[in-house]
Amino acid sequence: MNFDVVTLFPGMFVGPLADGVVARARRAGVLGVRVHDLRRWGLGAHRVVDDEPYGGGGGMVLRPEPIVEAVEWVRRSFPAPSERTVLLSPQGRPFAAGDARRMAGLARVIVICGRYEGVDERVVELTGAEEWSVGDYVLTGGELAAMTMIDATSRFVGGVLGSGLSAEEDSFSRAVLDCPHYTRPASYRGCEVPEVLRSGDHAAVRRWRERRAIEETRRRRPDLLGANVDVDWEPPAAGR
Repeated sequence: MNFDVVTLFPGMFVGPLADGVVARARRAGVLGVRVHDLRRWGLGAHRVVDDEPYGGGGGMVLRPEPIVEAVEWVRRSFPAPSERTVLLSPQGRPFAAGDARRMAGLARVIVICGRYEGVDERVVELTGAEEWSVGDYVLTGGELAAMTMIDATSRFVGGVLGSGLSAEEDSFSRAVLDCPHYTRPASYRGCEVPEVLRSGDHAAVRRWRERRAIEETRRRRPDLLGANVDVDWEPPAAGR
């Protein structure tokens, strides 16, 4: 799977893409991320990409020509059998785990990073882009949102994570939060690892994790609980 990112600030992606799971997946050829400088398609000698908004108001708006031509160039240069084009915008639909899972099944996602006051509305019409948001807040640009989307989606791409079960067991993958996790030592400053996790009984461990996941979701994010979750379940005694 590949991401093609169109941005005014390609340097922002250097650090986040050079370390960790995504970097390892890129080196292994499992995941591709190509970052394209929008100014390459800017107008005139100064590579202009923005202008004042029609109707007045503060801020600048990204012009349609550079973005549309950048997307068209990516599609010509790197043909893909299945793709989605995404414009990151505060007005977009909230991005969730299910969306990341579906994107991971595509051959390519083109990501357009918004900036300034916004992007000319004709970009959506001419590129077929879908508008997405990573939260109900405004960032200075779409670059951080793009990194978030890439990271979240990559976890569902086969071969990216060390364990194929990791993404499936994470928070939000099953409409509930993840269960608590423990490692050595078994006892630390009077705090004990639950006995069931040290029992060697895999069925009991699985039941404990499922129940604690529901408990944590009820306590922290009750809005996530759906009709398929046993909301009447009573939490176990401490340490069990």
